[in-house]
Amino acid sequence: MPLSAELCDGCWSKVANDLAMREGATAAPQPDPDPDDTEWIEPRSCRRCRATVRCYPTNYDRWVELATFELPAKKVPPQHRWRLMRPTAANTPIAVATVAIRIGAIDPTPGEPVIPAHEFVCLRQDT
Repeated sequence: MPLSAELCDGCWSKVANDLAMREGATAAPQPDPDPDDTEWIEPRSCRRCRATVRCYPTNYDRWVELATFELPAKKVPPQHRWRLMRPTAANTPIAVATVAIRIGAIDPTPGEPVIPAHEFVCLRQDT
């Protein structure tokens, strides 16, 4: 008995967008740099607090802005806890990407480091 369902593009997009809204993964994707461009690429920054953020794709093809540091899990609410995973290509140990995964099914130990969503640590200047 298969445990997963195959969705059409429209249904998958709706499911992924709903999940992204719940998890706060609503950042715009990183632009692909022009291979001929030799200009320095500035790190991404939050438009509200101007802090540097890291933007990663999620495991469901949406993007999330994460803080640039880790905190113990006990200091970060469960809905803002993320980990970075490096999936490998089939039949090889070579990592092909870095993907953000929200921690949800099993709670980490209180002292285990997690990466908070930038939304949790943002010092908004517009409020």
